[in-house]
Amino acid sequence: MQPKKKSEFAKQPTGDKVLLVICYTILGLFLVAIIFPVIYIILSSFIDPITLQNKGVTFDFSQWTLTAYERVMSNAQIWVGFRNALLYSIAATVLGGVVTLLAAYPMSRPDFRGRGFFSLIFIITMFFGGGLIPTYLLINNLGWLDNPLAILVPGAFSVWNMIIVRTYYQGIPRDLQEAADIDGASEMDYFFKILIPVCTPIIATISMWNFVGMWNSYFDAMIYLNDPNKQPLQLVLRAILIQSQPEPGMVSDMQSTAERAQLAELLKYATIIISSLPLMIMYPFFQKYFDSGIMAGAVKG
Repeated sequence: MQPKKKSEFAKQPTGDKVLLVICYTILGLFLVAIIFPVIYIILSSFIDPITLQNKGVTFDFSQWTLTAYERVMSNAQIWVGFRNALLYSIAATVLGGVVTLLAAYPMSRPDFRGRGFFSLIFIITMFFGGGLIPTYLLINNLGWLDNPLAILVPGAFSVWNMIIVRTYYQGIPRDLQEAADIDGASEMDYFFKILIPVCTPIIATISMWNFVGMWNSYFDAMIYLNDPNKQPLQLVLRAILIQSQPEPGMVSDMQSTAERAQLAELLKYATIIISSLPLMIMYPFFQKYFDSGIMAGAVKG
């Protein structure tokens, strides 16, 4: 009879076992702290607002309703905001990725003259900014008020993303470029045909960061975009969550203030779920690149 193999945990010293138990316990508590609010929001979006207010979450399905989702899905402004948020996020992902990849390449080259100077300039911008009023005046002078460029161009370049990509570039063997030089490839050929294809993990990582950042952003749009047809979904969500003001038409048949408040409470949860769906759908496809991209950009400094 073959002896039973010990698990990896059983092979660890006593001190390591205690440390692992503590770490897993802390991670479990974090998981519960994250999962519980998500489950609560999902369940609350289906429960009648009066029942939710008086009894809380219940599994009596006779008290459940699809009213919130019906009103959210039938409201035109929700879909306009959803479309705008998706377009802005895609545009910010592409623009930010192109600018970051191009800026990080010369900063990764040891033979680039002035690399130290530009690094200092970039790092300064991480700690100091022009402020809201000068930025608003600049956007106004450029004629970008009520223009999507006002929320896309200023945030197109991220110094942090550039540092991560630069570090990733530096981790690629120089033999690739030497072989390309021997074959007669130009600098542009090496960058676009050789370097970029091997940088898929880091490109996916910064693309995920850019997309999520723009999707969740609302402050710049609130400042610069006044036309409701150009505002992203997060401003509609903000009106429902913070101001408790559902969009016109969502509560048009509600007369009393109490009924309006109850429906607004129910719409909060449904809108949160709908606005989070794109991120929940896309993250599993980016996860493997996200993990490898972060580690590869953090190993070498």
